[in-house]
Amino acid sequence: METKLPPASTPTSPSSPGLSPVPPPDKVDGFSRRSLRRARPRRSHSSSQFRYQSNQQELTPLPLLKDVPASELHELLSRKLAQCGVMFDFLDCVADLKGKEVKRAALNELVECVGSTRGVLIEPVYPDIIRMISVNIFRTLPPSENPEFDPEEDEPNLEPSWPHLQLVYEFFLRFLESPDFQPSVAKRYVDQKFVLMLLELFDSEDPREREYLKTILHRVYGKFLGLRAYIRKQCSHIFLRFIYELEHFNGVAELLEILGSIINGFALPLKTEHKQFLVRVLIPLHSVKSLSVFHAQLAYCVVQFLEKDATLTEHVIRGLLKYWPKTCTQKEVMFLGEMEEILDVIEPSQFVKIQEPLFKQVARCVSSPHFQVWGLNR
Repeated sequence: METKLPPASTPTSPSSPGLSPVPPPDKVDGFSRRSLRRARPRRSHSSSQFRYQSNQQELTPLPLLKDVPASELHELLSRKLAQCGVMFDFLDCVADLKGKEVKRAALNELVECVGSTRGVLIEPVYPDIIRMISVNIFRTLPPSENPEFDPEEDEPNLEPSWPHLQLVYEFFLRFLESPDFQPSVAKRYVDQKFVLMLLELFDSEDPREREYLKTILHRVYGKFLGLRAYIRKQCSHIFLRFIYELEHFNGVAELLEILGSIINGFALPLKTEHKQFLVRVLIPLHSVKSLSVFHAQLAYCVVQFLEKDATLTEHVIRGLLKYWPKTCTQKEVMFLGEMEEILDVIEPSQFVKIQEPLFKQVARCVSSPHFQVWGLNR
């Protein structure tokens, strides 16, 4: 049985003034690479251009939810949800301006309603809610126009439909956090297929979208006990493909941040499944080229495991030594910083088992010509 999850950060939204996302953990004595070259220019490209509905029926404003009697509230709510399922082309700035404004106003009203009105989330509206959310957020992400895209140096492609997409995510988040939310009803619609499509969206280049997805997936993990093992399994699959096949996935840092919270809630003794995740997934993640993008979150997860179970020390240290960088001083600095954090939490009895290979590696670092590498070993 796993303990209750700590709260995750909530993204900034227009309806949540003053809130700001909690920044990711500080890098473990890391070294951020900065290039003097200018970022490559990027053309606007959006998944929304492939899925808007041409020749659609013109949207007309509906009465406000607050102005109708209680007996008509849920019927009007369903009509507004249907309106918000209409898609528009945001690459054409002047197309369907009236319809876009009608949808935006309806989304704002839905966000306010689900966040402040009790009794609105009754069982019949759940399928309409999930349908509206699914139509808006689930889509095939566009291919990167820059195959050599570097998240540290290049500007990401921002989603042109964000004025609507952000409100949909905010509505989804408030829906999950509502006191009236019923997981027993929602689980009929928020199933494994839904979660899998949600995880695929983490590859979005837009960091604003990934920030919402991180918080939403954390809420789903906390409220749907039957989906927890599936979420962990699919995260493992994403990481393994990232390591051994693609070496490209935009949401690695966000997924690791969620997993850091999940690991923190693991009950003792740790299950074999969790130990295998550490050895087979988290340790090999140190081998990828883009480690600097997510190293802070990865190191946090590793340290969380060692604080849970000291007997994992030898597996972790020997694993890091196996993947120790030979030619990249930037990565070597990160490895040394992570090793320092690990040494702060391990027990003396475990240190004895790895002291010889560890000190041999430290000796090689001391002789490094790079000032940052040997400087950390003084």
